[in-house]
Amino acid sequence: MTEHPLLRPRRLRRTPALRRSFAETTVPAGCLVLPVFVAAGLDEPVPVPSLPGVMQHSLDSVVQVAEESVAAGIGGLLLFGLPASKDASGTSGWDPEGPVPRALAALRSAVGDELVLWADVCQCEYTDHGHCGPLDDHGQVDNDAAVAGYVRDALAYAEAGADLVAPSGMMDGQVAAIRSGLDDHGATHVGIVAYAAKFASAFYGPFRDAAGSAMVSGDRAGHQLDPANGREAARELDLDAAEGADALLVKPALAYLDVVAEARRRHRLPIVAYHVSGEYAMVHAAAAQGWIDRAAALEESVLSIRRAGADVVVTYAALELARGAGR
Repeated sequence: MTEHPLLRPRRLRRTPALRRSFAETTVPAGCLVLPVFVAAGLDEPVPVPSLPGVMQHSLDSVVQVAEESVAAGIGGLLLFGLPASKDASGTSGWDPEGPVPRALAALRSAVGDELVLWADVCQCEYTDHGHCGPLDDHGQVDNDAAVAGYVRDALAYAEAGADLVAPSGMMDGQVAAIRSGLDDHGATHVGIVAYAAKFASAFYGPFRDAAGSAMVSGDRAGHQLDPANGREAARELDLDAAEGADALLVKPALAYLDVVAEARRRHRLPIVAYHVSGEYAMVHAAAAQGWIDRAAALEESVLSIRRAGADVVVTYAALELARGAGR
């Protein structure tokens, strides 16, 4: 008998061509969605210091990003708006002349159906206190009042040309209410990507800079999921599926790969995972110090999210990854 091992898994890892041939997981450009921030009143894009390479966009520059996205083959854009004015209820969120409806109309005119247009649905960018809806007498978000606003947001975005609306407020009953509102107004073709398992995470900081959604006081722990609770996340996923969601989203992604995997195990619906601002910014910060390879770390991060079971990944690295696909 030979003293050498009979089983040599390294045979299939010997060359780059062999590794490509037997790769179990890939990151095709079409599975990537790019978050985009559109601000009212801008003539030129404005860089977001805490998110390298990310801009607050004007209408003209967001159209340019869409055209670049089509050329790169990515799956879609997820739009967030920075309004000209804010109030306690976030009424500018459903203003047909607000940044997201105007951007949707411009993008639809520019790229037609070559790109899937998503619109985030929440009030945190539109309220003067930074919370996800109107506040009650105790300073907590009024669940049902917030949901009523989300329905109005979703209708405005559907009218402007959104393919998908993505309610992110983690309010009870938000998916069912939006589905009913869309259907009652003839927008049965507009899909809902539910932020079904969105955690009260420490990884959102740079996003709040980009979206102008920092809270004046308090936090979002009263409605977003406790990072300690995986079983509760599974319940939220089940509820949003039952309410009529077309796809289920887990946010953040990297710190919650177990939740992504559980979502994939439990549901036949498409699973989306959001590679969030803090996860992205940390890679850039480490790379700027020469500690890691930025491109390789971003690719590995998104690959791991796909391996956990995500069909679609929302990531600020979407264009970079798509342009490097197949290299």
